[in-house]
Amino acid sequence: MRVEVDFGLCESNAVCVGIAPEVFDLGDDDILAVAHNELSAELRPQVEDAARQCPRQAIAVSW
Repeated sequence: MRVEVDFGLCESNAVCVGIAPEVFDLGDDDILAVAHNELSAELRPQVEDAARQCPRQAIAVSW
């Protein structure tokens, strides 16, 4: 699974961090970071939920 964030859309509001903290992190500079771009399938439900709930639809998940 590959996760990409469109930082042109992302507002770093951290909804995704609350849903999948193993994958997303908000740095000290309040900029969102993806812990790993390529993830195991066991994180799929959380990552897909984070993508769905992103207020700006800035998260893309591909297989």
